[in-house]
Parts: sequence; C-alpha cells; structure tokens
Amino acid sequence: MVKKVAKVGIKKQKGYLYFVDKKGDVSCAQMARGNKKGGKPQKVATVGIKKEAGFLYFIDKNGDISCAKMVRGGTKKKATARRATTKRSAATKKKASKRK
Repeated sequence: MVKKVAKVGIKKQKGYLYFVDKKGDVSCAQMARGNKKGGKPQKVATVGIKKEAGFLYFIDKNGDISCAKMVRGGTKKKATARRATTKRSAATKKKASKRK
C-alpha cells in the first residue's frame, strides 16, 4: 500500500532519474545511455523528510514523495529453488546410470 508523505509537485524532465536522497530531499541525475555515463546528482527540492527503516521512498506520477513498505522474503524463494535443483540433479544422475 502506497502512502503519500509530502506534496512537492515536481515536473519531471525526460532522461533524468528523480529520487529521494539520504537527507530526505528530492534530487535528480542524468541517466546513463549507451557509452555515456550518468551525471552528478543535483538537488531539485529541499523537503527534509525523516525516513523510516523498511520503507521505500520514491517520486510518484504527480511529482510528490510517496513511500511503500519493502517486501522482504528472498531467502524463502532461494531455499525452494535450491531444493528443486537438487531434485533435478538427482533425477539426471539416475537417468545417466540407466543408460550405461
């Protein structure tokens, strides 16, 4: 669920990445394209919001700062993937032994 934190109303330019920096202000940097490197971040608006741990802060379509709770749980997915690969490798070993 997305929660609006601060109304800023930033107009976004094409080719720039807008983000909330460590100080809670809105900054933008030129995006890297091909062999060209990205530009240095420039402060667009001084807001000074306090960030909470476990939340992702971003600039929404209206140019305001919003936050959403981060989804954590990659370890469960990795564990199931490992089990599936071990089952597959065991099955291929059995097939290889039957062929001999």
